[in-house]
Amino acid sequence: MRLTVNGKTHEVDVEGDMPLLWVLRDDLGITGPKYGCGVAACGACTVHIDGVAVRSCQVPAADVDGEVTTIEGLGTPEALHAIQAAWVEHQVAQCGYCQSGQIMQAADLLTNVPDPTDADIDDAMSGNLCRCGTYPRIRTAIKSAAAKINGA
Repeated sequence: MRLTVNGKTHEVDVEGDMPLLWVLRDDLGITGPKYGCGVAACGACTVHIDGVAVRSCQVPAADVDGEVTTIEGLGTPEALHAIQAAWVEHQVAQCGYCQSGQIMQAADLLTNVPDPTDADIDDAMSGNLCRCGTYPRIRTAIKSAAAKINGA
């Protein structure tokens, strides 16, 4: 099957029911999305398909219809996405395991809600778990990124 990931087209020979997460990690060597729970409850595996956040552990590879973007394709080291820059600025990460999923979910939020309230952030991010408990810094980083995106 053919998948477009981070702007590059890949041919992969996998079973159609293989979760996208494993195709990304095991077949394409893209390790930003993490395995956390396998049941779409933690958000560590969050990627975008055509700009919409999805849990890649629950998306069969054969069902992917659109371009996949992982944390590796969101920004570059030279030109971070606003949410990535805010994560660094506000020192959100501790252990870092959940952070790529958190960032991908936050980027989706800011695409759909350019000036989110605390309630918007809590609602959008509620499916992304952080064992280190950096939730206040996550909220601060999202608000900071929103302000920069909106030119405030």
